Amino acid sequence: MINRSQGLVIGFFVAALISLGAILAFEPAIYANVLKVPSGSNALEAAFLSALTAFIAFLSIGVYRRWRWTFWLIVIAFLAGILRVPASILELTGTLPTRDPGWYVVFQGVIGVIQLAIGLALLRGFRRAGVWGSF
Repeated sequence: MINRSQGLVIGFFVAALISLGAILAFEPAIYANVLKVPSGSNALEAAFLSALTAFIAFLSIGVYRRWRWTFWLIVIAFLAGILRVPASILELTGTLPTRDPGWYVVFQGVIGVIQLAIGLALLRGFRRAGVWGSF
């Protein structure tokens, strides 16, 4: 049985995979910018999505089995997500160069706020009941 903390992280992972798939389907140029390859490299983009899916699946197993190292890795990564917000603001104002569309830059900033909230919830659960404790 999974608790609220685990469910929240796994839910975020599922939403991330859905978002990644939708971006690949509707705006593959974003993947091309990230991978530094010409647009239309469908095999490389699909391989990248497959590797990300495998990594997220591995982390999900760690969440389900309540691996301690996975907890701390996810907490650190999610708390660092707040760095997406100033980066997105700087990209939208033109201070940092970007080739990504505006909606994607805003989406990255929103993801950063969500990650911070989940990271703080995980820390709250840790203070209450230890690693993978329910918040």
